[in-house]
Amino acid sequence: MREDYKRVALIGLGLIASSMAHAMRRAGMKSEIVGTARTEKTREEARQIGFCHRVVETAAEAVQGADLVVLAVPVGAMGQVAREIGPELAPGATVTDVGSVKRHVIRAVKPHLPDTVHFIPGHPLAGTEHSGPAAGFAELFDNRWCLLVPDEETDAEALARLTAYWQALGSNVETMDADHHDLVLAVTSHAPHLIAYTMVGVADDLERVTDSEVIKFSAAGFRDFTRIAASDPTMWRDVFLTNKDATLEILGRFTEELFALQRAIRTGDGEMLFDYFTRTRAIRRGIIEAGQDTPAPDFGRIRKT
Repeated sequence: MREDYKRVALIGLGLIASSMAHAMRRAGMKSEIVGTARTEKTREEARQIGFCHRVVETAAEAVQGADLVVLAVPVGAMGQVAREIGPELAPGATVTDVGSVKRHVIRAVKPHLPDTVHFIPGHPLAGTEHSGPAAGFAELFDNRWCLLVPDEETDAEALARLTAYWQALGSNVETMDADHHDLVLAVTSHAPHLIAYTMVGVADDLERVTDSEVIKFSAAGFRDFTRIAASDPTMWRDVFLTNKDATLEILGRFTEELFALQRAIRTGDGEMLFDYFTRTRAIRRGIIEAGQDTPAPDFGRIRKT
């Protein structure tokens, strides 16, 4: 039987935190939701939307009496937030996060937390290119994975409770080692985002020469790049700076593959290109079969906002 947290503190009130609040209400949780954000503008927007029961001025105030604390700020800010909330955390509380990098977050956060709380890093693999309190919606986590990163000291009961919480929000849950998480995400998220940013940057340079034809004649592949490249710049700056080793490793492998494709195109090696594209096409089919996307045409697909 699920045991709801009595008070959940959301530190940061963007897409993920607001979606968590909406999903909690959909799940019928009785938890009091207390939120805070760095700027008064964001706090006021959250108050107007009403997905928190209370919105307070500081993180230290938000965590008082909370039995679940969620750090939903850019990974570069988590150490400072942990330093601020550490003295105010209730004994027995669980502290988790939603950052896209795990080893850095552990190093930045754990030293500031008292031994009386449970720290279980997390990462819901869900999101859109939109950000801010108004971007959240209850269905964001449905059938998506949430990765939890316990260590050998993690309390089994606290882990089971947090697992049940994420499952109630709609997620599939799996545990993973921090370093392995960072390598996997470098492949599935971080490097693809960097490539998208690069391609859109190249097109921006070209657009100045072609009188906006890049935008006017945008094809499906480039539209997908621009959607990814519209993601929150602060968050992605911090991701690349804090997961640099894994990202650089994957970019190195990407460069080798790119050189191989360049050689095939230059030499007219159609067989190599066909075999390569056939193999990569199978990855897309696997994603659909795993329920992580739909085969419906993407352009113009109705999306939650």
